[in-house]
Amino acid sequence: MTNNSLSVAPESRSAPTLNWVSVGFFATIHAVAMLAPWFFSWSALGVTIFLHWFFGSIGICLAYHRLLTHRSFKVPQWLEYILATIGCCALQGSPIFWVANHRLHHAFPGDEEKDPYSAKQGFWWSHMLWLFYQKSQFFDHESYKKSAPDLARDPYYCWLDRYFLLLQIPVALLLYFLGGWPFVIWGVFFRAVVLWHSTWLINSASHLQGYQTFALDDGSRNLWWAAILTYGEGWHNNHHAHPNVAPAGRKWWEIDVTWWAIRFLQVVGLAKKVIMPPQEQPQNG
Repeated sequence: MTNNSLSVAPESRSAPTLNWVSVGFFATIHAVAMLAPWFFSWSALGVTIFLHWFFGSIGICLAYHRLLTHRSFKVPQWLEYILATIGCCALQGSPIFWVANHRLHHAFPGDEEKDPYSAKQGFWWSHMLWLFYQKSQFFDHESYKKSAPDLARDPYYCWLDRYFLLLQIPVALLLYFLGGWPFVIWGVFFRAVVLWHSTWLINSASHLQGYQTFALDDGSRNLWWAAILTYGEGWHNNHHAHPNVAPAGRKWWEIDVTWWAIRFLQVVGLAKKVIMPPQEQPQNG
């Protein structure tokens, strides 16, 4: 992906304005999540941990990020749709929206106009404020779909772009059937909040703390505790050095749980054309 392949038209740029719908949405989910201690059960906690992995590692890290954004491997179309749908259940936007903005992040790393969550604008901007002070080129469908034309041409992804929020209804109903309100509070609301902040740490903390294996000027770092919380995404400097590579870890101790899932799909014959790291040794900064 080169800077020439993605562009933000000057006329599409706009000063960010506070979006009260977005503020209200995130505030409401956080407020309901704070009820979790009054609905605690060990089984509800177990559901939260499982869904954090399932929606986070499989849905976001594997599907949205490594499969759809960077095309670091290929799977049958039916499986790609299933994985993308799992990603929608994470409540982090539609595949087109997520992929488009992340491709811009890689095409223009750190650019305060073209990188949606540029870490150069501060920890809180890259962590979550970019979702509140929305720039139209990153949130208007007609603008962001230009950065993910492969997905925008697909009718199913266009459907998900409009209706992904509705997927929370069957998730909540299933959880209520299995364990009542504790499962709903913990498995939908508390899980969403924890997974949001886990994912957002890659945009914020992993551009401010950690070590660099590769000499890059985009501020990306390898941050071990973020890698634990995000199933391997915290090896962010490795990823920025080779964005289209399937495994994020390079050293044996750089644990990448999401890569384990990709490797499993490869072993059973469902993942093809898996892109591996180049053989040359990385250059230290």
